Amino acid sequence: MTIALRRRLLAEFTGTALLVTAVVGSGVMAATLSPDDVGLQLLENSVATAFALGALILIFGPVSGAHFNPVVSAADWFLGRRSGTGLTGRDLGGYTLAQVAGAIAGAVLANLMFDLPAVEFSGRERAGGHLWLGEVVATAGLILLIFALARSGRASVAPAAVGAYIGAAYWFTSSTSFANPAVTVGRAFTDTFAGIAPGSVAGFVVAQVIGLVVGVGLLAALYPDAGDAAGQVVVPADDDLARDPRS
Repeated sequence: MTIALRRRLLAEFTGTALLVTAVVGSGVMAATLSPDDVGLQLLENSVATAFALGALILIFGPVSGAHFNPVVSAADWFLGRRSGTGLTGRDLGGYTLAQVAGAIAGAVLANLMFDLPAVEFSGRERAGGHLWLGEVVATAGLILLIFALARSGRASVAPAAVGAYIGAAYWFTSSTSFANPAVTVGRAFTDTFAGIAPGSVAGFVVAQVIGLVVGVGLLAALYPDAGDAAGQVVVPADDDLARDPRS
């Protein structure tokens, strides 16, 4: 029996909010503790984000699948639509709205925790072909990782694997791996180390959608039956499985 949509949407809202709180809050702390060393700031920010993401997947995965990301949800819907697995179109719309609202709430929460204005739009411009290419690479890799794990029956290692990938992608992509339209929107609401100027959001989101298309295309070539496992992303969202993992 699939878990009720309202519970899954609450999990997606809360999980995305806490993810953005971790991204923004660790960025503020990093800038405070290491004001003259940008490399150390990025290290502190990436490590905190990777660990927080893994923990959040463990908490919310059994409820909603812990997508926290519209491109993951869109891939889940697209890949599973023929085999009847994954999200429905109605689910996809609800997940996307919950994720975007959660991301904005998470940025506001982080601002308030550090005694900053609740909403302060970022002035950090992030634009340029090299940054957009970085987002394509980061997003395509994320989609490949998540659905390859599901297809091969290894969804249980997703918390560690996804956290590790995002932590690493902070360093090997030019954009520091946002790889998430909801998080990108949320980070526009904070003028801190992790922020992105509102005018730069559209370019990042377009690049992430292109990364989604590239990732799904590679999945179709590498794992033609990947859609059969769409219901296992990231963790099976099923009451019976949640109660008895041996199922």
